[in-house]
Amino acid sequence: MEELRNVLETQGTAPFILVGFSWGAWLGYMLASAYPFLVKKLILISSGPFEEKYSHQIMETRLNRLDETEKKEVLFLLDILNSPTSNSGCFARFGELMKKADSYDLLTDETEVMLSNPNIYRGVWQQASKLRSNGELIKMGASIKCPVVAIHGDHDPHPVEGVRVPLSHVLQDFRFTLLEKCGHRPWLERHAMDDFYRILRSEIVNKAQTGLLSGHS
Repeated sequence: MEELRNVLETQGTAPFILVGFSWGAWLGYMLASAYPFLVKKLILISSGPFEEKYSHQIMETRLNRLDETEKKEVLFLLDILNSPTSNSGCFARFGELMKKADSYDLLTDETEVMLSNPNIYRGVWQQASKLRSNGELIKMGASIKCPVVAIHGDHDPHPVEGVRVPLSHVLQDFRFTLLEKCGHRPWLERHAMDDFYRILRSEIVNKAQTGLLSGHS
């Protein structure tokens, strides 16, 4: 979060529109809570659930969308991802399998390169997951003063209600948009990408005056 704050303050002029995808949605949310003067609008794309009770079904949903061989591979990779023996190759393969499970009708994009760093994953996710499990993550929303918009696919294994319900209870200005036939990466979903870009452009233009930063999972 402090790294993101430093980028904003050194590269632009506050307040900003933050657009965060997946883990980046959480990161933007936490920054808007800690430094509300930096953010004039927050757009959350395919966010993870904000309360622990909604998180348990994610992996079950993913596994049900894979064949038996892929399921066994995922379970094997899960056993080693949090161990010191895991490497970027294991992490990248896990990401490939999750991308398949997370998608509805994905267009291929050879230009999209995802860098894998299991050490960062182990260090950051352990802290972030703890914030959700102890309830601190959702409490942060009480300090967010800017409008918040969530965009979510109906085929995303991260449950819709895990974003819509908690945030509607804690945020002062919150709107939720559900995309049909859409998985976790709406900009690559064949049936949803046009609506996604239309909505995103509209949200940015409505408030855009000083800057834009995009977060990523």
